[in-house]
Amino acid sequence: MGAGGQMPKLQKGSKKFNEEPLRRVPYKKPPFTIGDLKKAIPPHCFNRSILYSFSYLIFDLTISFIFYYIASNYIHILPQNLSYIAWPIYWILQATIVGGVWVIAHECGHHAFSNYQWLDDTVGFLLHSSLLVPYFSWKYSHRRHHSNTSSLENDEVFVPKLKSNLPSFLLYLNNPLGRILHLLFNHALGLALYLMFNYAGKKYDRFACHYDPNSPIYSKNERAQIFVSDVGILVVTYLLYLLAMNKGLTWVFCIYVVPLFILNSSLVTVTYLQHTHPSLPHYDSTEWDWLRGALATVDRDYGIMNRLGHNIANTHVIHHLFPKIPHYHAMEATKAIKPILKDYYKFDETPVLKALYREAKECVYVESDDNEEAKGVFWFDNKF
Repeated sequence: MGAGGQMPKLQKGSKKFNEEPLRRVPYKKPPFTIGDLKKAIPPHCFNRSILYSFSYLIFDLTISFIFYYIASNYIHILPQNLSYIAWPIYWILQATIVGGVWVIAHECGHHAFSNYQWLDDTVGFLLHSSLLVPYFSWKYSHRRHHSNTSSLENDEVFVPKLKSNLPSFLLYLNNPLGRILHLLFNHALGLALYLMFNYAGKKYDRFACHYDPNSPIYSKNERAQIFVSDVGILVVTYLLYLLAMNKGLTWVFCIYVVPLFILNSSLVTVTYLQHTHPSLPHYDSTEWDWLRGALATVDRDYGIMNRLGHNIANTHVIHHLFPKIPHYHAMEATKAIKPILKDYYKFDETPVLKALYREAKECVYVESDDNEEAKGVFWFDNKF
């Protein structure tokens, strides 16, 4: 065994998994506690500033409005061949900057925007509703994901399947073309399918839907807020309908729908890569505990997109350990705990497209090694 229980042999018959960045992280209980990590973080990193939080939000909304203004007032007067270039540029830029707005709304759900819960919920509700995400529904299911990360029984999203439970059609997708098609399907429709049908989420004993106040995802005292989330979605949908009647369906499609589609696809990409990696373990109920589950995430490098996305992708480990730390302190907090985490911290700078294909290839299902000491620890594999 290596430090912290790390296993030198990582995949049966495969030497490449002994090397970075695919070297398995330790799976045994770490020699530090969450209290040790908190003590290492400068106290000011836990401070939530209304001024700072709103400054980031106002900046994002201002840039988003500028993109909207340019697109709605000038693209249509360009020569047709130039408009075919201008629209995709607008879609990508708008989706990128609104991704930052999405991250801020997500922080509101973690009470990381301000010291006032009512303010966080108000801002989060308005922002997420405008992006057709049910705020309170997401808030509660996402918090349960944080409470049960990497638990095979209780995690809420990106729950891997055991080899014995794989659907038969995946066997036919276990090839280059099949993997690409599977990735395209998941990243194009994954968020919508998750919200509507709990796709790739925790298995419940009955139908689970984020829009259903009576869904098994939620407790009785949360059901009224799920209804409020639905009202927010309906109001925004009605406003979009009025815009379509006034401006035309094509205008709404180009200005709003396409950037939202790109945003949703990018969110699936980011969250998938945060929790899917050949080096990360999953645990059944005999082995799982909160700290090891929270550590079973990976930070990724997206270059300039790190800053535009408020560092949600390259500080995801600290986010799972301390979700109330605002994004503008997350980099400093990450640097503070890395010397303590050592091999328990996972960072991978593999380019996004390469990482997506590699994870789709290597991370098909999970199974336990032939190890009597760790039968409840499961690792990704792809061999049929």
